[in-house]
Amino acid sequence: MYQPEAYAAALFFMIVSMVCWGSWANTMKLTPGYAFPLFYWDYLVGMVLGAVVWGFTLGSFGGAGLSFLADLRGADTRHILYALLAGIIFNVANLLLVAAIEIAGLAVAFPIGIGLALVVGALMNYLISPRGNPFLLFSGIVLVVLAIIFDALAYKKREVEKKAVSARGIKISIACGILMGTFYPLIVKATTGKAALGPYAVAFLFCIGAVLCALPLNYYFMRKPLTGAAPVTLPQFFATKPAYHLWGVGGGLIWCTGTTFNFVASHAQLVGPAISYALGQGATMVSAIWGVFIWREFVNAPAESRRFIPLMFLFFLLGLGAIAIAPLYH
Repeated sequence: MYQPEAYAAALFFMIVSMVCWGSWANTMKLTPGYAFPLFYWDYLVGMVLGAVVWGFTLGSFGGAGLSFLADLRGADTRHILYALLAGIIFNVANLLLVAAIEIAGLAVAFPIGIGLALVVGALMNYLISPRGNPFLLFSGIVLVVLAIIFDALAYKKREVEKKAVSARGIKISIACGILMGTFYPLIVKATTGKAALGPYAVAFLFCIGAVLCALPLNYYFMRKPLTGAAPVTLPQFFATKPAYHLWGVGGGLIWCTGTTFNFVASHAQLVGPAISYALGQGATMVSAIWGVFIWREFVNAPAESRRFIPLMFLFFLLGLGAIAIAPLYH
């Protein structure tokens, strides 16, 4: 398999990860009216397809470690279960995040859900595999969390109709953040020790775990949406425009590319999981760039809302910069 060890190459993989994680949701904007539980079936197909593509390309060529198939065959049950469980936990967290955004809005769901996930995930990953300068890493994380808060404030001030901050929305955001922060340490467990998985194999099994979880859970949310929206049915899925299915699969492919590249970067000796995960969470900044400059989400926003945008980008850049140089000063 291909495994970048030079820091410049690993940093490139982390940047690709950040861009992909922050960009896949654009495919949802291209499918107006397509209910998320239905979109999610296509998204899952794209996830698995992406894992297979990267497994049989980068995962099968290069001189580092075993090839993709040999990796899958050589792993023991314990490591395989870690990878599957990580996918299951991520899938629940992802569905809860969408519900939290719908119920409480970005201004609540992002700082609580994504901010908590960043802190929990980076701290747990660092405790499992301490690499990089801790002062730079955690200072960067604090700055990124502040940037996420400024992002949330910008959206809050932009909202014409204020969403009520319900206890339910906050509870779902907290649950999402904890779960989103705990799946990555399981990836670390799955790729550590004797008979462990390589990053491409673990990405594939991670996606399989997400699919296995989604089969009952997403179907349940189709019938009983957490957001209180109208239920949707499988006939509606099959009656959807073919282009919408393609965008859904494309969203999964983009997300899986980011995830695979993030797992590969975390496997590099100099980087480690805490730095790779934390830098990947700069996806929120990428998402904000799409929203501000491409989708023009703030073009008619009040000045009070727009004044938070420069602060958001400033703190993101400072935080991500600190995280990016942390491996160089360990």
